Amino acid sequence: MLTALRDFNKDRKFNRKGPLCVALVVTQHARKMGLPLDPDKLLTDAGGQVLGLGKGAVQAVLNRHGITRVLAAEGGRTSRGSISNMREYVAFLNGQAASGAVDLDAVEAFWIERVHEFFSAKPFKIRLDASRSLRTLVRDVIAQAEERQRNTPGMQYAGAVLQHLVGAKLDCALGAGNFEHNSFSTSDAQSGRNGDFFIGDVAIHVTTAPGEAVIGRCRDNIDNGHRPIIVTTARGLTVAEGLAENAGLGERIDVFEVEQFVALNLYELGKFAAEGRRVAVGDVVTRYNEIVEEVETDPSLKIEFRQ
Repeated sequence: MLTALRDFNKDRKFNRKGPLCVALVVTQHARKMGLPLDPDKLLTDAGGQVLGLGKGAVQAVLNRHGITRVLAAEGGRTSRGSISNMREYVAFLNGQAASGAVDLDAVEAFWIERVHEFFSAKPFKIRLDASRSLRTLVRDVIAQAEERQRNTPGMQYAGAVLQHLVGAKLDCALGAGNFEHNSFSTSDAQSGRNGDFFIGDVAIHVTTAPGEAVIGRCRDNIDNGHRPIIVTTARGLTVAEGLAENAGLGERIDVFEVEQFVALNLYELGKFAAEGRRVAVGDVVTRYNEIVEEVETDPSLKIEFRQ
């Protein structure tokens, strides 16, 4: 059944929000009415829309699975292809029912997974607003990554965004080619690196959740004559400082909060001028996206810059 669903999804391109809404709602009709379904009975009285297709019905299904983001403002109702999508999907379900019992729980779970993929495939967004601080830009994109991470268990979006945002900032400040970029999944321990970035005698460790392991790597840096820096989130700042103190390294490790670390450099790159800041933000985002393209396989990590 799942193989057939995957083939149907691929062949019929049901990975867009309109078809996904149709699939979720029609699956609910199948639960209530049973299979096979009569597609003509799944039309409104006027015949111009799919019965029950709307934001409320779609979000009710998503909410059962812990998804609060809105898939489509109209629930796919205004999509011109909704009726033909409904007929194609009904024909598929009926065909499966003719071959045996259909596990609608598994079918619904399949489409919920596609919804997760739909949300994950969309790039993060940064909007430059003269009334808001540059720290807010950094905070917003990290918050988007954390939200996506909550909706997609097992994926570490926030850590990847943090690492590549710092890498892009450093490239823009120092010039590309001064150090190596690696995928987020490549740990320092696996690769034998001194840190996420090594420049001059400085080892930079980027983490959303500082722990004993990163302090241990900082100790190794010090023992090897290098200067360690930890860049982390506002929540991680206090933790990192506490761990460094406990390890007797409080005065030997520099710990920076990422919003300040990136925002201050944006001011400097932009020469503290409005137009310069706009250019600086655009340059950092462009370099960030290039890094993601080079070292990651997930294009949804990219950032869309809106001005």
